[in-house]
Amino acid sequence: MSSGRSAALSVRLETERGRRLDRAFGEAASRLEPRDRAFAHELAYGVTRMRGRLDHLIAPHVARGIESVDATVLEMLRLGAYQLLYMGSVPPYAAVSETVAQVRVAVGAPPAGFVNAVLRKVGAAGDGPGRFPDEEGDPGAFLTTWGSHPRWLIDRWLSRWSPAEVKRLVEANNRRPSVNLIATDMESTEAVQRLADAGIEAMEVGAGTPCVRLADGVDTPKALEVLPRAIVQDPAANLVSLYADVPSGTIVADLCAAPGGKVLALSDRPRKVLAADRSESRIRMVRDNARRTGRPVGLMVADAMHPPIVEVDVVLLDVPCTGTGTMARHPDARWRLKPESITELAEVQARMLESAAGVVSPGGLLVYSTCTLEPEENEEQVSTFLESHPEFVLDATEAVPAEYLTPSGYLSVVPQGTGFDGAFAARLRKAG
Repeated sequence: MSSGRSAALSVRLETERGRRLDRAFGEAASRLEPRDRAFAHELAYGVTRMRGRLDHLIAPHVARGIESVDATVLEMLRLGAYQLLYMGSVPPYAAVSETVAQVRVAVGAPPAGFVNAVLRKVGAAGDGPGRFPDEEGDPGAFLTTWGSHPRWLIDRWLSRWSPAEVKRLVEANNRRPSVNLIATDMESTEAVQRLADAGIEAMEVGAGTPCVRLADGVDTPKALEVLPRAIVQDPAANLVSLYADVPSGTIVADLCAAPGGKVLALSDRPRKVLAADRSESRIRMVRDNARRTGRPVGLMVADAMHPPIVEVDVVLLDVPCTGTGTMARHPDARWRLKPESITELAEVQARMLESAAGVVSPGGLLVYSTCTLEPEENEEQVSTFLESHPEFVLDATEAVPAEYLTPSGYLSVVPQGTGFDGAFAARLRKAG
């Protein structure tokens, strides 16, 4: 059994038990050689993205129902099926034989014949259109199975968008996300040229952001060696920083700062920047990024529910959310979330907004942001806050292209329309 396959199995089992995919992968792959690490990453992340589709394709070949299969054996079936159907670098015979060998090592000989038979049937049947519900007749079932998303989430999105729009969102969520950088000390054109001079392919993203997109397969640490003062940031997150439109000479406090990208992207404008996070390990990420970029930032380990600061000019509040706008980058989130997660997090966000409002100075700004697509956490959250806080008003800005602004003046970035992550922000001005 190859070390890459072994690591992918470990990651998938940990993820199904509720651990975050990125953390499980980071631990399991820490001692792998680069080639095995890349293989394990494609396999573990690919299976997580396509879990719903894989289960749909496996299920017809399990007489007792897929729910009857032992959890470890099912995980190996998913891994084998993904190699068969979606990893062209793996010959079909190897996808089957290596998976069967993995079963023998991990759980013993008895299930090996079952896994062998199921995978051969899956490979023979393929994943053509006839394997899925009719897209026009039952879009919900199609987008759940082919699209590999939970039915409750698909139904929620179908209540807001057309089936074609939801299909575009699902496709965006199932793509391999790009890596984007912001060069804090030079224009994007110069950054691309410096990378090219070092033999690293990249391109300007444009679309209203100074982001630079690395070509597929580029080693991010090597790019950061060439651009030591760059930060890794998706264009959507950068648009939040631009939308904040922080006035020069102000004091800014970011109450949920880690890993620090948003506040560092705008830290050349304020007179002083404070970055807080409730996690000591996460605030160390902000510290490391601030040191690397040469930006002076004051650091605090603090809970946004109880900010230990007096009034400041600008408060940034990037709240914990369901993250439904970042499911390409965090594919495990779609399976971990429950319908009640939205209500639970909306309650947390409301309390954070209440606390943040108290430390904004008269005439100052409160910038609320999320990476979710759900109205309860976005427009509805802000609307409720404004109803109970008449001293705040939405303060429109022209710092981002109009295509990213709603008629009300909120920032709204959706993956299906941009290819970026999703993002929402509201720029609120407190009466002087």
